[in-house]
Amino acid sequence: MGHLSRRAFTLAALSTLAAAPDAVAAAGRRPRTAAEMRGVWLATVSNRDWPSRPGLPAAAQRAELIAHLEKAARDRLNTVIFQVRPTADALWPSPYEPWSEYLTGTQGRSPGWDPLGTAVREAHARGLELHAWFNPYRIADHADPGRLAPSHPARKHPGWVVPYGGKLYYNPGLPEVRAFVRRAMLDAVARYPVDAVHFDDYFYPYPVAGQTFADDDAYDRYGGDFSSRAAWRRDNIDRLVREMAAGIRRVRPGTRFGISPFGVWRNASTDPRGSETRAGVQTYDDLYADTRAWVRHHWIDYVVPQLYWHIGFATADYAKLVDWWATVAKGTRTHLYIGEALYRAGAAGQPSAWQDPVELSRHLTLAARHPQVRGHVFFAAKDVAADPIGAMSRVIADHYERSAKPPR
Repeated sequence: MGHLSRRAFTLAALSTLAAAPDAVAAAGRRPRTAAEMRGVWLATVSNRDWPSRPGLPAAAQRAELIAHLEKAARDRLNTVIFQVRPTADALWPSPYEPWSEYLTGTQGRSPGWDPLGTAVREAHARGLELHAWFNPYRIADHADPGRLAPSHPARKHPGWVVPYGGKLYYNPGLPEVRAFVRRAMLDAVARYPVDAVHFDDYFYPYPVAGQTFADDDAYDRYGGDFSSRAAWRRDNIDRLVREMAAGIRRVRPGTRFGISPFGVWRNASTDPRGSETRAGVQTYDDLYADTRAWVRHHWIDYVVPQLYWHIGFATADYAKLVDWWATVAKGTRTHLYIGEALYRAGAAGQPSAWQDPVELSRHLTLAARHPQVRGHVFFAAKDVAADPIGAMSRVIADHYERSAKPPR
């Protein structure tokens, strides 16, 4: 999902989990409000969550999709964040971009039905919100333009494309690219009554050692007013966020706009306003995404930082990051939800904290002490369904005994 390769860097140092006994944790839990975000990401890139494989008959794809929605409703979740533009493609009949290859196995081939239209209708029928999740600039998880559909905009406009790290990206520094991706995404907003538009953590790509994102020509043309290439790149992403927010308000007033960034804006060692972390990636410096400013200026309606680490992790402690994000959101109109790494629970190779089915429930208990935290989103749907060590079941038993509406 954006959420797949964003974990490409390695966080080295581990520390022990300082876990409070369950009784103490329960005593510290603040009363639940009537409205809170209880979301799940439903990723389609590389068939991560859905469909289970490309090329399934339409009826089978539809049945799998509805099964995910029904599971969310049974678990008393209230929001599904559905990835509908994973790689400059579409899970609806877009006039701008080809059908996604993750549906049929061939980019541009119609699956014979409308997944996004169906998802909106069936989610609403089950009392769920449907947030349409878009990846703005990723074109392909390979570097061969010849593998794209013949009608693909990236083949018609090769000057828009930057190969980097074995993948293809649109160049965020070109105004015509920004205008195109905005039009392509807003087409879905105009067609369907989605409850929100959602971006993940991909803006400029995650850094790849020894490689340079080749945007010299665009910088020469458009970067003259900026103190550095980094400042120009950040302005490009800021413009996308502001222009997308304005477009959503114009096309479908009342539809919200949320972003789920990597969890560390900057380390305090880099910037005194940053978090007490030692993360190898900082969104401000490496992805050119000033996520703190978006919250403080209320350019977005909600933020879901991906806090995919355990309590007590020395490099990026979940507890310290919840506190930092709560401070950032305090006094703003931007809602704060926390992105939770359900996919780590019970997974091979994960630290011992993630082998404990109570770790995730402790996250919600801890976060509830911060009034700015208005809910959580879990990565991702396949892991909600499988729940190998019962971590999600424990969250539901401890925190989701009753249904709740999402915040508005």
